[in-house]
Amino acid sequence: MSRDRAESVIKKIIREVGQECAARGQNVSETLVAFMVKAVVLDPRNDFNVDQILAKRDVQNLIQLCISRLLDATNPSLSTIKMQVYFDMNYANRAEVLSEQHRVVGGRLAPLVRDITDSRPRVKEEMKNVYQKIVSYVLLSSGLGSPTAVEVVREVTAALQSVFPQMEMITFISLSKENKEQQLKNLSVLVTGIRLYNKECGKGGSGIDDLPTILSEAIPSATRTVDEGLNTCRVLAHQYTALLESMQEDQHRYTQLSSFKLKEALFNVRQYEAFLSILLSDAIASAQEVEKMNVQFATTMEQLKNTVQDKASVDTKEVFPLFVALSNLWTSFQDEVLLLSFRTNLTQNLQQFSEIQSQLFPEEVLTSLLEGVTVKSDEERIRETTGTRVNASDFKNQEWLFPETTDNFAQLPIQYHGFCAHAIGMKGLTLPGIPAIGILKHKERCYVFSSKEAACVFAQDPDKFIQLNVEKAQEHPELIQLLELRHQFEYLAPYGQARNSGKCLMTPTIKYDNSTQTDTHILPPTIVTSYEWNEWELRRKAIKLANLRRKLTHAMQTDLSHMRRENSTQVYLPKDVSTQTKRDNSSNVPRPQIFLEGLRGGSSPTTHMAKVDLTRATDET
Repeated sequence: MSRDRAESVIKKIIREVGQECAARGQNVSETLVAFMVKAVVLDPRNDFNVDQILAKRDVQNLIQLCISRLLDATNPSLSTIKMQVYFDMNYANRAEVLSEQHRVVGGRLAPLVRDITDSRPRVKEEMKNVYQKIVSYVLLSSGLGSPTAVEVVREVTAALQSVFPQMEMITFISLSKENKEQQLKNLSVLVTGIRLYNKECGKGGSGIDDLPTILSEAIPSATRTVDEGLNTCRVLAHQYTALLESMQEDQHRYTQLSSFKLKEALFNVRQYEAFLSILLSDAIASAQEVEKMNVQFATTMEQLKNTVQDKASVDTKEVFPLFVALSNLWTSFQDEVLLLSFRTNLTQNLQQFSEIQSQLFPEEVLTSLLEGVTVKSDEERIRETTGTRVNASDFKNQEWLFPETTDNFAQLPIQYHGFCAHAIGMKGLTLPGIPAIGILKHKERCYVFSSKEAACVFAQDPDKFIQLNVEKAQEHPELIQLLELRHQFEYLAPYGQARNSGKCLMTPTIKYDNSTQTDTHILPPTIVTSYEWNEWELRRKAIKLANLRRKLTHAMQTDLSHMRRENSTQVYLPKDVSTQTKRDNSSNVPRPQIFLEGLRGGSSPTTHMAKVDLTRATDET
């Protein structure tokens, strides 16, 4: 059968199974049907030979088996498979969830951003409309408040005008599209930081929720919910394990409990426990992240208060980085709220796949079955093996790893999701492995065991027990994901049988990763830039050259320009010169004292004046 023919047959089977289930009132996804088809073919009890072309009767038998399994609501195996499919389709790590959310938000804001960046306002009214769109973008991108709340819009407008007044719209319009988009993002960040600061100062903050407080209360609550679910799963797993062990030890108990689907129920709770452990780990990581962000937010806010204080104006180089830091931290708080909602919804939806436990084993039924049975928890099993370990010298051809001889011992990739590699195939139990006993490294894979005896038995012939585990997974397809065996069940046909592709039901699609690289320009460029193919362009150039031959270059000066040239002069700078005499002398002369007599007249009609010089001689002074 060709590859295209095989794919066509499989798609037809999946379509018919889905339609038949829908007709019987059970809607199933295509992914679930495809997995169930694969599981039915893998199960050796169904006697499907993938090396041969399926006859029409075999195809109908396959369809009926898939339908019966998908409609068996009392089988925990179906609930486990549905749980696995749901988790694979819906779970995403932190980076994937945030990336998808940012992509969705960006898609919603794209039309508004396009209106802003493509607009070319010319009059004042158009400028005002574009500015209002910028206000809407800042409000929507920050996620702080409703765009229909008047008070919120007023706060955003006031904050935006403080960093981007309307008079700067002319400069904004002249920017390129990329620069406009970048400035919109920068304005959104700054306005968010300003609003957060105003909220802290009691001058605004309308529509802004107290996210740090909400997260501080909601994350511990969500963590407790997941932790309680984990404890319930573990208790059920311990009880089912005890019942299965009692069945293997007592034939009477085996006859009594064989009708109960204990193994399928055990696999269901172990898978539920694994998924809850992942969600709990994510919740703990979020709690630690929120704690760090609370400290950073308080520190940044205090630093901003000290910088601004009661100043009338502050340098933007000092406060803008702090506003940006506040906005980024608040965005991180919003991301944590989104992640918390995502994990909460996932936890609630996973509960529906574990409800079959209470249907199959009500509390009173389980209590009666456990009478006289000793239930051991995983912790008790670990304590029982304290101090026991494998003697590596007994297995010279095997490599054993121990904590004191191996770096990064706790981070080693353990096979079978950390369950005992011996108990799975031999007993059908998922017992927790104990690394302290010793980790067996076989063919570059690491295996752990629940006891020293199990480790010694497994080490004698590892390939045999590995094959037993694969066969157990074929009988119980939910173990493929629980034990992380996807690498061994990638295709229905073994890889070695791919050469006989004409007879296989499904053959592997061989893919290769190839790449090639060529030089951009191997030879030097030979492009003649002056070449013209258009004769009209050649005519235009010819006319231009002909006209240039009759052209002269003239120059003239005017009265206003003929003196306009740069002049410069050079002078010697003045010097400070002084002289000095040998000595300083001084002289003093007598003060002149001259008197006139007879100026007033006398008894005679004629005035007789007499001049009297009383000045002292020079030598007398």
